[in-house]
Parts: sequence; C-alpha cells; structure tokens
Amino acid sequence: MSCLLEIDTLAYTYPGGPEALRGVTLRVRAGERVALVGPNGAGKSTLLLALVGLLPARGSIRVGGVALARDTLREIRRRIGLVFQDPNDQLFLPTIEEDVAFGPAQMGLAADEVRRRVGEALRAVGLEGLGGRPPHHLSGGERRAASLATVLPMEPHVLALDEPTTGLDPRSRRRAIGLLRDLGKTLLVATHDLEMALELCDRAVVLDGGTIAADGAPHDLFADAALMEAHGLEVPGSMRGTAPR
Repeated sequence: MSCLLEIDTLAYTYPGGPEALRGVTLRVRAGERVALVGPNGAGKSTLLLALVGLLPARGSIRVGGVALARDTLREIRRRIGLVFQDPNDQLFLPTIEEDVAFGPAQMGLAADEVRRRVGEALRAVGLEGLGGRPPHHLSGGERRAASLATVLPMEPHVLALDEPTTGLDPRSRRRAIGLLRDLGKTLLVATHDLEMALELCDRAVVLDGGTIAADGAPHDLFADAALMEAHGLEVPGSMRGTAPR
C-alpha cells in the first residue's frame, strides 16, 4: 500500500497557551485504520484540526502528494473529511439532506450529481429516508451518522474522526464501529475508546505532550501496562489479566 498521508515535524502552540504539537511526524498508508490515543491534552484533536488547516501549524502535511498550502486548502479539505466530536459543529442547516448537500454544492457540482451523492451518503450511513428531518429530531447515534454523511459526498481519501463513539449507547456504538469498517476508507480516529480501537483499527499511535510516544499494533501497545500507565491510559477491560507488567 502506498503512503497516502504524510505529516512532517508538525508543531502548534495555542496563543498564550501550551505547545500542543511538538514535531509530530507520521505516515499513513492507503487503507490503514489508525487510532490516535492518549490522555486529555495530548494533542489528538489539535492534530486533526491542523490537518485541514483549521489551525496554522508549522511543518508540512501532504495528502496524496498534495501539500497543504493557502492555494490548496480547498483540495486538502476535499481529500480529508473531518468529522467533529460534537455533531452541532457539523450540522447547521434546517435538514440533514441540506447539510449533506452543502459540501458537494460548494464544489460546484451539477444539481443532479449533488442529489446522487447525497442519496449515496445517506444510504451508506443508514439514514436513507431521513434526509428531510431536522438534525435535532434525530437520536444521538443518528446525529453522529449524519455528521459522517456530510463529508462522504466529497469522496475524501482520508476520514479524520474525533471521538466518534463518545456518548453513544451500546447498540449505536456497535453500529458506528461497523459502519466505519464497512466504508473501507483510510481512517485517522482520535479516541479514548480503546475497545473500539482494538476492534476497528490495525494501528495505534500514542500521543502524549504533543509528541508520538509509541506506534504499533493496538493489541501490542494496549497490552503493555507500563506503557499505558506512563501515558495516562489504562489497559482495556477485555485485555486485563494478559498485560505484561
């Protein structure tokens, strides 16, 4: 598999605040599903925001060979579909269908093509027939699915998701994990849900203090109790009793 996402020495300091990213370098191959894990304040969400130019980080970002710059910003945001943690940050129009149509319409696509892509996106996330509903009429799980649907019509190369299972009941959480797996997309998932990371992702990156502390197979990293404790994490419940000390 080819390298799809290239991040080199990415750094960002919040105005008047801490240094959130300190020289992060990361490569993600096409088709990989990568979990970004770490304690609160580790830099996970900051990294996702920097990938699409929402934070002016130093360093370089390339997606499919295209470097993030002022004149490529629109294309980078097409190639990386960012799904925020809070659906209220993603859904802002009167109906779900309008929210999902917003991105492809901004791309200048013909109306028939926009409708086709909206229909495909709603079917992909299991919301076919619900496009006419206002976002606040949906359940928590449906709102998260709708948030994901808003980025699919741009046909992104990478899906970047911030805490996609937070606040979901067990059934909705299972549905979300299955949906992300079935999409067959390259994933970069910032999460505290290590059980989800074990089930969904083939790679985990531990961020702490704005730097990469470990990178490897989720089962191998999460089984290392000393590593987990050192970076403010816990061995997942399904693995307790098997972790080395």
